[in-house]
This record gives sequence, structure tokens and C-alpha cells, in this order.
Amino acid sequence: MISRRKLIKNFTALSAGSLLLNNASANWFKPSKKVGIQLYTLRNEMGKAPLDTLKEVAALGFQEVENFGYNGKFFGMDAKTYRATLADMGMSAVSGHYMYGGAMKSPGTILNGWEQAVADAKELGQKYMVLAFLLPNERKSLDDYKKIAAEINKAGEICKKAGIQFCYHNHDFEFQAIENTLPFDILMDETSKDLVKAEMDLYWIQKAGYNPVELFSKYQGRVVLWHVKDMDKTEKKFFTEVGNGVIDFASIFKNAKKSGMEHFFVEQDVCPGKPIDSVTQSIAYIKKNLVGLL
Repeated sequence: MISRRKLIKNFTALSAGSLLLNNASANWFKPSKKVGIQLYTLRNEMGKAPLDTLKEVAALGFQEVENFGYNGKFFGMDAKTYRATLADMGMSAVSGHYMYGGAMKSPGTILNGWEQAVADAKELGQKYMVLAFLLPNERKSLDDYKKIAAEINKAGEICKKAGIQFCYHNHDFEFQAIENTLPFDILMDETSKDLVKAEMDLYWIQKAGYNPVELFSKYQGRVVLWHVKDMDKTEKKFFTEVGNGVIDFASIFKNAKKSGMEHFFVEQDVCPGKPIDSVTQSIAYIKKNLVGLL
């Protein structure tokens, strides 16, 4: 028969072990405090003068970039050259956006030449590959979304073998119910939690009428990337610089652990003037008011 003293001793050891596990779990979560930028915001500038544009981005204090428009090269450069170019400027490409390829058969999409896209992303040093957008004729029904879920699960498996995490980037249409079902739920529920994570666009979540923090709870630990952009105070609810609008970023950043956020990127689809002026304003606000909350 176990003595009372031994029971107390075992209970104490168990409690201490649980505390260590909880502390280890808390210490494991370390979101990047580096401010990233989705280069799509500067798409016209990147198309005309990518090197000059990247220098401007680096001078503003951005240390991480998220790519777009991969077509076998990155802004006219192969992976090795682009990686070295960014490194010389004190930056790295941690993520990239890609298309599905169901409607447009261009190379470097999930359905067309995905293996080569993954190989190039690995050489570049990307940690994430993100499905950026679904064209309207790719997502007409719930069956379309179920097919997409199956395909991105496969894409995620290929990414995992290369040490890359696959993610899905939302807009607002994934939160518009079809037959009483949210397409976003299908994309999450019918894919592996390990193979497919989420890049949550905070603007589009708000535009769809949802609270990002509540979705962090629903998909706890699975929302590893954020797009940080604000919504203006007009009836149009248009894009604006971070800090100028209605989104409660302080509350969102305080819940980064619940989200599982690892990296975040400034993005502004449309800017009122020069995009470089808008991202200058956004990064200044983020550094002053939000980074310290992580």
C-alpha cells in the first residue's frame, strides 16, 4: 500500500512536471518581431525597377519580404541570385504567393509545375508557400472547394518534404456561406492541420464581418501568417494605412500566441498615392505601437 507521504511526493513531482511542460510550451512560441512586406503592394514598382524598389523597402526597416508572381523566376532573377540580392540588403524572402492553376495554366501553380516551384522556393530559403487567391471560375460550388482542399493537401505534402509549410490566404468570399457552409471551413476541416496552415488577411476577415481573435480561437495555433492592413472609416470600407482605420490591431497582436502567428506582412492592395509612402506610414505605426505587444 502506497503511503500518504509517497503520494504527496508523487503528486508534487507530477505538478512540477506539468509546470515545466507548460513553460516549455510557452517558451516555444516566439513570433518574429521583424516587420515583413508583401511585395504585391509595390507591384508596379517591382515590375519596373525591382532592385531600386527593394533598396527602398530595406531602407524603411523591412527585414522580411513575401513574394508574388513566381513564373520560374523571382522578379527576373533565379532563386540563388534573388536570395543573394536580398541578403546584401539585410532582408530575406520567408514566404511567397502562388496561384491554384485551375483556370490559368501558367507554370509555377499548384496544378502546374508545383514540384519545380517548391524546389526554387527551397533554394531561395522560403519557409512558406501560400495559395494567394482563387479565381471566380475555380470556386463556384462546395464541390469545387472540396476538390481544392484535396489538391492543397497534396501540395502541402510536397512542401513538407522540402521543409516548407503550405498555407492558404483568405479574402472575404471564403466567409460567404454556400448552402449554409463556409468555404473556409471546408478548406480547413478537409485538410491536414499539419500540412495546411492559414495566412489570415486581417482586412478581409473584418470586411467579411468576422472578428480575427475569435477565429484564432477556432483555429488555434493554425494561423501562422498574417497580412496586416487597415480598413478606412468610410462606408466603402476601403484599404488604408495601418493605424488610420477601424481595425483593433492592439487586440489582435496581443493574441498572437493563440493564433500561432510566426510572421506578418504589411500589405495594401490599393494606395491613395505612391505605395512607398503608404508602407512608410504603416511600418512606422507598427514599430511604434504593435511590435512591442508580441
